[in-house]
Amino acid sequence: MAALYEGYTLCGDGTVQNSSNIGILGVEQGRDIDHVLVTDSSRFITVYKVSDQRPTGSWSVKQGQMISCPAVFNTQSQEYVVVTDDKVSADVLRVLSATDSEPVVLFCCGAVRFLDLLLASPQQPIEHVLNTFPINWSKCTKRGEHCLYVQRFDPNTLVKHRFETEPGLSAPISFSATCRGSNIHLLYLYLNGSVYESVLPLRRSSTGAEGVLSLSRSLCLSLPLGEEKLMSGAVVVLDEAHVAVVGFPHPSAGPCKDYLCIWNTHFQTLQACKEMAGRIYNQLWCYSGKLYIPHGKMLSVIPFECQKSSLAAALGKLKQTSQSESKSCSFVSSWTVQTYSDVTQTAEMKSRMSTKNNSDVKSALTVDQLIEHIKTSAVEDVQAEVGEFIRWTPQADLQLAVGRLALELVSRSQTDANFYPQCVFLQLLETRYLCYSVCPELLSLAMVKKDFHLCQIAFQIFSDIPEAVTCSYLKTILSTPDSEMETVNLDTDSVMFMKELTRAQSRSDEEGGQLNGFCSPALESDVSDSPSNKLQRDPLALDMSCPVGLHKGALLNEVLQAAYSDRPLLPHLKDLTVPQVFLQYLRFLYFKYCHDAHKQIRALRTPSISQIIDWVCLLLDAHFTVLAVAPEAKRLVSDLHKFVRSQVKLYAELCKIEGSLQVLKNSKRSEDFGMYAIQVIELF
Repeated sequence: MAALYEGYTLCGDGTVQNSSNIGILGVEQGRDIDHVLVTDSSRFITVYKVSDQRPTGSWSVKQGQMISCPAVFNTQSQEYVVVTDDKVSADVLRVLSATDSEPVVLFCCGAVRFLDLLLASPQQPIEHVLNTFPINWSKCTKRGEHCLYVQRFDPNTLVKHRFETEPGLSAPISFSATCRGSNIHLLYLYLNGSVYESVLPLRRSSTGAEGVLSLSRSLCLSLPLGEEKLMSGAVVVLDEAHVAVVGFPHPSAGPCKDYLCIWNTHFQTLQACKEMAGRIYNQLWCYSGKLYIPHGKMLSVIPFECQKSSLAAALGKLKQTSQSESKSCSFVSSWTVQTYSDVTQTAEMKSRMSTKNNSDVKSALTVDQLIEHIKTSAVEDVQAEVGEFIRWTPQADLQLAVGRLALELVSRSQTDANFYPQCVFLQLLETRYLCYSVCPELLSLAMVKKDFHLCQIAFQIFSDIPEAVTCSYLKTILSTPDSEMETVNLDTDSVMFMKELTRAQSRSDEEGGQLNGFCSPALESDVSDSPSNKLQRDPLALDMSCPVGLHKGALLNEVLQAAYSDRPLLPHLKDLTVPQVFLQYLRFLYFKYCHDAHKQIRALRTPSISQIIDWVCLLLDAHFTVLAVAPEAKRLVSDLHKFVRSQVKLYAELCKIEGSLQVLKNSKRSEDFGMYAIQVIELF
């Protein structure tokens, strides 16, 4: 038995690059099971955290360069590896990486090298294993003959296998290999719908025949073809009994519909299917219980589950393969549980579970009964009933019910002006089972009601908030007067942090020095640094107050810590009408952080200095023209420029002593200094 759960879009692509894909060169496993590396066919490589559906980092090659193959993550060196413009010692086809092993480089000529050995000697000669055969992914093709080359590294041997062929049968269109026991199981798919399996031993017998070996195969699956001519498809092994297939029609669906299907190869049965919007390409990847499939102009993630294969399970699943039943299997919020679970939440869950094991468990309403009560009951009654429901409902049921309750509460709040259960929304947020995508209207409702407390908690918990909503919330904060904001009840820890930050005296003022390379603007002038001149010309010496109120600063700090992606955020930031106020606050934070004022304060959630600098850069990029011509922004931009210049000077000075610091780090200390010793270290 197998199941495909509700999927979600990981990224999109605005341009179809060619007929075989949507501009994605490949999807590779990242540093852990929750990260993947997406390489597009232009110049960009992006690391995504799958559970958050957010990019955590990206980079691009220089203008005019071309990415040769999908980037991979080297688990040994914890570095990303990418090849540009094909060349190293020879034309590179792919870099292949596996967990806890050194990546290998496959050249177009068929030769293979370990990455570390290749980097140690990049000009080494590369032998030509294949003289005339072009390599496409893991297959080698020549008219009338199809071969598989198996490279083993211990011992270092290369074995050539010839595929069995049939008249009129072209080369396989897709391959998938897994290692089970002491054998490699290779599955390959043909355009006629045949899926074959070949088994190769991990270690070659020393008495084996030399030359070209015949590759025996067995038919695993015959896929339906339908009436239309098929041009592409892909297959991926999920386990020893299940495969995922795209590009072949659903046996019961009409034409012109593309499906992702899971088949049981033991019993030749369809186990699960999901219709995919837009054109499906011959690309499919599988990592950590998730399928990655490009379709239309997007890359989607489809969680799946495969149970142990049995005849009963296979036959039982056949009754549930309709499209409607496949779509009804929703698992939208399940991936948020792991992201936001913490020690306190786990303890609460364990407490709830242990309480339910007691024989005196109190009965509670079902979720359907509670939804009916929400439609008509008063706020106080709804709050009491939801509290009891959360207290007594098992964890697994509560996880699925919270989203339904939130949607119903938001729906009534939008239609009934006298109904707004803030405490109930906070109760649902505290379960950590809500995310933005489950109830998108919750934050919009809170902003309309100016419920900043609810917005603050939501920004602490949700990591899938769209950039447009983040900017809308930022506008709401900046447009609200400080006098109105100070009456709002907010998270105590965040307000205390702001209160202490505004009071904190920088240690540089107390000690008469500078910290972290911060140099006030006056110190960078050619004029003398007498106290009178410094006081007159240093803008921070004259005005060290926070430009916004404490509560507004606490809310802005949450925005600084929100997850975002640069490219979709910038267009929305351009609609910000008063960027100067936000920039002035960022300047205030930057000054305090450079003088380590924040380190004197104990707080649970505080923005990092890198987050502050990133937002400064974003605002300058979005509003550079406005800030350059606005008279009131001239001093602000000038101060920011001087701050950056001081950091550049610090970096330059650190670079000068980098060699000396490295010598100190690598110097061998004497094993026994005794009671007293003087050691002389020569630095060059």
